[in-house]
Amino acid sequence: MGTECSSEQLVFEGFEGRQVVGSFDGGAVTSNGGAALLREADRAIGLTAKVARCFRDERDADLIVHRLDTMLAQRVHAIALGYEDLNDHDELRFDPVLGLLSDTLESKRDDVATLAGKSTLNRMENGLTGGSTRYHKISVNDAELERVFLDIFVAAHERAPERIILDLDATDDPLHGDQEGRFYHGYYRCYCYLPLYIFAGRHLLVAKLRRADIDASAGAREEVARVVAELRKAWPDVEIWLRADSGFARDELMSWCEENRVDYVLGLARNTRLEPMLADALNEAKATFEATKQAARVFKELTYRTVDSWSRERRVVGKAEHLEKGANPRFIVTSLSAERIDGKELYERIYCARGEMENRIKECQLDLDADRTSASTMRANQLRLWLSSLAYVLMEAVRRLALAGTALANATAGTIRLKLLKIGAVVTVSVRRIKIAFASACPAKTTFTHAHAHLRRLRAPPPAIAA
Repeated sequence: MGTECSSEQLVFEGFEGRQVVGSFDGGAVTSNGGAALLREADRAIGLTAKVARCFRDERDADLIVHRLDTMLAQRVHAIALGYEDLNDHDELRFDPVLGLLSDTLESKRDDVATLAGKSTLNRMENGLTGGSTRYHKISVNDAELERVFLDIFVAAHERAPERIILDLDATDDPLHGDQEGRFYHGYYRCYCYLPLYIFAGRHLLVAKLRRADIDASAGAREEVARVVAELRKAWPDVEIWLRADSGFARDELMSWCEENRVDYVLGLARNTRLEPMLADALNEAKATFEATKQAARVFKELTYRTVDSWSRERRVVGKAEHLEKGANPRFIVTSLSAERIDGKELYERIYCARGEMENRIKECQLDLDADRTSASTMRANQLRLWLSSLAYVLMEAVRRLALAGTALANATAGTIRLKLLKIGAVVTVSVRRIKIAFASACPAKTTFTHAHAHLRRLRAPPPAIAA
C-alpha cells in the first residue's frame, strides 16, 4: 500500500521561534477514512457483486493484475468520495483505505499498486465500444446492469408495498466537447444530452442517457413498461402510479398506463383552450385574494381532450391561484377518478411532491458527477452515467441502512461525504490485523459508530437455532 511521495518540504508561517513545515511523506495516511463504511454498505446490499456479474471479462487471466470487480468498486466508491476524474486514480490507487477494496495486501507484481491507475480504468470504460483490438476485452450486458437498480430496490423492502409512485423527469447534461450525439437544446441553451431518470422515492431505478434532439418523453413508455414488469414480477398486486411534469403528458404514455393498470398524475401545459375553462375559478380566487390580501386557490374539475393528439377525453384538474403578482393557473391530467381522490388533494399532496425528485437529480449531478460525460462516445458516457448512478445507490444505502435516527438521516450525498466519509486516518498493517486509526478530533465519531454498528448487524450471521 506504499506510495512514492514528493520529499519537498513545504514551509508555512512560523511562530514563537518555531518553524512550521510539511511534506507529503506521511505514508499510510488517508483523508478517506470513511470509505470503510462504503465498503460495508456495498457488501450489505451486494452492489459490486451484482454489478460485476453484468460484465464479461475476456482478458488473459494469467496477465490480469486488477480484477474487474475491484475496478468497478474502485470507480464507484471514488465517485461517492468526490473523485470524478480518472486522473485522480493515479494517486488514489495507493490510498490505504480504498486499497481494502482489493481484498489483498499485495499486488501480483511488485511494481503495481493493488488498485488500478487511470489508464487501466480508462480502458475499462472506453473499451465497451466494441471492436477487435487488444483494448476491447471487457463488455457489459446493458439489460442486466439496468436490472441491478430494480433488484436492489426490491431487496430494500421486507414486504410488498401497497403503492409505488414512479417519478419521471428529463434534465440537461451540458457538453463542452465534440461528444457523439451532442445537440443544441433551445430550452437549455447549450449543447447537451437529455438523460431520463426514474425514481421511486429516494431509490434510483433508471438513468438513461439520450440525445437532446428528442421530445422529453421519448422512450419513456418503454422504460416504464420495463420497470413495471420487473416490479410486478416481484409484487403482482402492487398499485403503481406514474408522476411527471407536462413534458410527459403524451397520449402514447397515458394510453399505455390505462391499458396496463398503471395510474398517472401528469402536469398539463396551459393553452388557449384550457385557460378559458378556468376563468370563473380564477375570478373567484382573485376576489378572495383582494378580500384577504393572501394567496388564494380554487380547484376545478374539467373534462378535456386535445384537438387531435389525444385518443380520448381525460380528467383534468385546474388550479386557479391568485398571488400578489397575479393569476397563476396550473393544470394536471390524471387517470384517477374524483371518487378516489379529489382535485385539491391530488394536486397539493400528490403532484406537488414530485418536486422532491428534482432534488434527487441535483444530488446525482452536483454531488456525484452524473453529468461528467466527457468521453467521446455515447456508449462510454452511458457507462459513466451508470457508474455515478451506482455511487448514488451506494450512498442511499448508507443513508437508509446506517443513518436512520441520526442527524444525517435525510442528508444529501454531499453532506454525508463531508461529515462522515472525509475523515483523516492512519492505517497500520500487522500480521494479524489492519488497523484504521481515525482522527481523534472527528466531530462525527458518534454518528460514524452508529452507522458502523447498523451495517455490521446487517452482515452478521443469523443466530443458531437451539437443538
